[in-house]
Amino acid sequence: MPVMINKKLGKCPFCEDGNIEVRKIQINAKPTKLYACTNAHWVFEHDICELSEDSTCSYRIFANQFLAWNKKSIGENEIRKVLEEEQVKVRLFSSKTKTEYFKWAIIDKEYGLSIVWDIDITNEEE
Repeated sequence: MPVMINKKLGKCPFCEDGNIEVRKIQINAKPTKLYACTNAHWVFEHDICELSEDSTCSYRIFANQFLAWNKKSIGENEIRKVLEEEQVKVRLFSSKTKTEYFKWAIIDKEYGLSIVWDIDITNEEE
């Protein structure tokens, strides 16, 4: 069951009256944050979450969604920035080459955020 933090990070990019708020949840018994629209109501049962019937929006971003690229968590400042500018620079890490690299993450209705793989950026770029 999620714990609401009542912290609004910005306007939902997909509905008129929704805001993105921080919710603390557990996935596989590990705590993480879920950044979700105030109009997205989730039902949690055994690490499975589904939208409730009264939801009018489904937009959400899981803080740990980039773990496969060794980014432990997407922070609240990154969420604020992507909601304002529709993109945010994220630092990822290659286990194979043992190097860090940077990519743009953009708003994606289905996945919350998506990485733009075909554009290389440097740490200095903003």
